[in-house]
Amino acid sequence: MSHFSTVKTELRDRAALIDALRDLGHAPSEGQRPVRGYRGQTVQADLAVLGEEGGDIGFRWSEASGSYELVTDLDLWRQPIPVERFLAKLTQRYALRSILSASSAEGFQVSEQRQAADGSIELVVTRWE
Repeated sequence: MSHFSTVKTELRDRAALIDALRDLGHAPSEGQRPVRGYRGQTVQADLAVLGEEGGDIGFRWSEASGSYELVTDLDLWRQPIPVERFLAKLTQRYALRSILSASSAEGFQVSEQRQAADGSIELVVTRWE
């Protein structure tokens, strides 16, 4: 019996996802990787954050939704925060990375970046012409 859970996300940009994971202190392994779960069971993912003694976090591309899905064994979840909070933090960092990338592509530079007490991030970008 599989213990893996799949959580749909809106994460579509691989580079932004990798950067967001790194921002949160994780070192994702790229390419097809087995994500380990209960009693040595595995499932394939396109990106994986390996945990100690299983409890890996994987992301696999879903053609149907056009986004990455988080796949993990929730019984072995060893992160310091619940999976919902992890996804919220990851999504925030992903959005920041996406905005920074798009801004840079349009010739903007970040002149200010502040994180408020409530966790929100404020960016000020400028472009000189």
